[in-house]
Amino acid sequence: MTSTDARAERSILVVAHAHRDDTVFAAERVVAALRAGGAQPVLAAEDRDELSAVRPSLGDVKVLGDDVAVRDIELAIVLGGDGTILRAAELVRDGTAPVLGINMGHVGFLAEIERDDMDDAVRRAIDHDYEVEERLALQVRVKDSSDSVIYETWALNEATVEKASRERMLEVVIEVDGRPLSSFGCDGVVVSTPTGSTAYNFSAGGPVIWPTVDAISVVPLSAHALFAKPLVVGPEHAVAIEVLERTNGVGILWCDGRRSHDLPPGARVVVRRSDRPVRLARLHPASFTDRLVRKFRLPVDGWRGPAAITGTTP
Repeated sequence: MTSTDARAERSILVVAHAHRDDTVFAAERVVAALRAGGAQPVLAAEDRDELSAVRPSLGDVKVLGDDVAVRDIELAIVLGGDGTILRAAELVRDGTAPVLGINMGHVGFLAEIERDDMDDAVRRAIDHDYEVEERLALQVRVKDSSDSVIYETWALNEATVEKASRERMLEVVIEVDGRPLSSFGCDGVVVSTPTGSTAYNFSAGGPVIWPTVDAISVVPLSAHALFAKPLVVGPEHAVAIEVLERTNGVGILWCDGRRSHDLPPGARVVVRRSDRPVRLARLHPASFTDRLVRKFRLPVDGWRGPAAITGTTP
């Protein structure tokens, strides 16, 4: 087999939707660049249907799961914001492909680069010129009142137990490692990873956790209790939220805002570290502090630290 043949077998997933003209144009460019570089572009079935409806040239791209198995995907290139990146992580969950995000949205906290650098990103993807960073993910199980597992999923950002009815309040008890901690009425509870600490957790008043810290954050939402502050536990601990029988109504579990399951009174949601992290491709390893400042546009005018004077990081 020649080196050219070997390169032709490489399969790279492109994740994009057809809801915006600039994303469609970007998808067409990426597919063409991958082919020119000797790699095989692949699309999810839904994405190919939507994209080919407006760009017929994309109609012959291979389909994930039908033409190419998930385990054979080398890398996923994502054109979109954080929601699209979360969908990509879901698509490659059963494989080992890292996810490379090209921000086509607004904040795009999970994205590695902005759209202006797209051509360079594709070139580097073809050349294997990137590093892989593993992020803690959550294993999430729902158990019924007899302690039987009735639903199981995972999350990269967060698992959230919420009230299903606007006018109802959830009555829950928080448990850590099989021991009850506190019970209260609330609108819900967010259990977050460091990756998700800048998402729902952040909006709910939880702490920002650096990705290098292995930890799980637990943040009650509008709790009616004195001891209902955000908690941070180690990844070796299991956190559970039990919907108490006295709850007048039902709750709902949401994972990454994508997967949901109804929670009747008596249900327990058990969250712990997954043994399978999510892999992110990085082109420009950079300080998380700089990412926070850039993405949230934080004010740093007047800073007189060493890098401001010498141009180097201490």
